[in-house]
Amino acid sequence: MSGRNTALTPPADAAAPVRHPDAPAPGELLGAHYEHCFGCGGGQPHGLHLEARAGEGVTVTAEFTVKPAHQGAPGLAHGGVLATALDETLGSLNWLLRVIAVTGRLETDFVRPVPVDTVLYLEAEVTAVAGRKIYCTAVGRTGGPQGPVAVRADALFIEVKVDHFIDNGRPEEIRAAMADPDQVRRARAFEVNP
Repeated sequence: MSGRNTALTPPADAAAPVRHPDAPAPGELLGAHYEHCFGCGGGQPHGLHLEARAGEGVTVTAEFTVKPAHQGAPGLAHGGVLATALDETLGSLNWLLRVIAVTGRLETDFVRPVPVDTVLYLEAEVTAVAGRKIYCTAVGRTGGPQGPVAVRADALFIEVKVDHFIDNGRPEEIRAAMADPDQVRRARAFEVNP
């Protein structure tokens, strides 16, 4: 990515990203962080049901199939849905850093139309870290992992504490997530941007 926007350009003193030693292994399916997440949750009937896998270093790959419920223009994916797919993939990178972070800025380029029933192959990587700021980039391709680029994005994520979600989320969802007896699922509900 070109770092077109200065807010998305890491400062000169930014550090290279470091994969956390407890991060999921390369090739491991990350799974949904929250059942009701529009991007990755299985509990959303019209959600993306995006599946991300840990890659080498601080990278992830993901796929999702554009369904009729995701269209904007007749027969084509809605641009907002494509931006959501990029955002969800980029947010999954934070699992490799083992930080809780939210999207601060997302700049998306729509390169070519993505028809309904197309599988979008996404790749994302963290490029730099500066304090609480996490700089990353992603591309989405059609026709296979090496196919033509359809969408791409540069993003800035901001590391936050779990209180960000507790203080700002709807109380009934927060209570339900916090009451989940499955400790892993309870922790993961707050790991990635909602």
